[in-house]
Amino acid sequence: MNARDRHRAALLSLPEDAWGAYLDAHSGLPGPRANLELLAVAGDVAPGALLRAWAAEDDEYRAAVGTAGLGRLAVAGEDDALDLLRAAAGDPRWRVREAVAMALQRIGDADPVLLREVTDAWAAGTPLEQRAAVAGVCEPRLLRTPAAAAHALALCARVTDALRALPASRRRDADVRTLRQALGYCWSVAVAADPAPGFAALAALADSVAAAPDDDVRWVLRENLRKARLAKADPARAEALRAALG
Repeated sequence: MNARDRHRAALLSLPEDAWGAYLDAHSGLPGPRANLELLAVAGDVAPGALLRAWAAEDDEYRAAVGTAGLGRLAVAGEDDALDLLRAAAGDPRWRVREAVAMALQRIGDADPVLLREVTDAWAAGTPLEQRAAVAGVCEPRLLRTPAAAAHALALCARVTDALRALPASRRRDADVRTLRQALGYCWSVAVAADPAPGFAALAALADSVAAAPDDDVRWVLRENLRKARLAKADPARAEALRAALG
């Protein structure tokens, strides 16, 4: 029996009013790593009302568990779950923001079309909504078809353009830096999923930086080109882009 199975069995053996205490006892916090196995299992088995209650809590782990589980409710057609997720994308707690990306990935596992619709809408939103969109989509298991990889590339390009459009007065704000950090790895995930069009899109981004220099977009390019997944996908093209970027 693996960790997920143990947590599932333990939760299902308890009355629901004891589940919160179980989360508290097994959260892994304080510590370097929250218990993601328990987070996933609770998202699978907790009733919707309990997930919503946890998502609204001040406790960061409970809020993350509930938020990640909202993805299941969204797949089930509970439209307000998407509204709750979009609001949580701007939460000041980073674990809750990560849970939003996990919720989007849960949606993508079950309904790729819905994931595309949601993330396309969020790409027109705030920097933290944009960050959730690219972080949710740029997950290797969701990019196994050319169409999914193409959507991820297009989303990264669109959000990068939004970053470029921000005035200098906004560039050092915390939400913008969080978005930039996500773009610093998401491009490489999308490119590696389908290298031929992916490297073409990355080269186009590099050309745009050469034509209209932007320090933040250059940083995004440089960070992605450091990722081993790009060197593995196409060593020659990755090295050529690194050399061109200087």
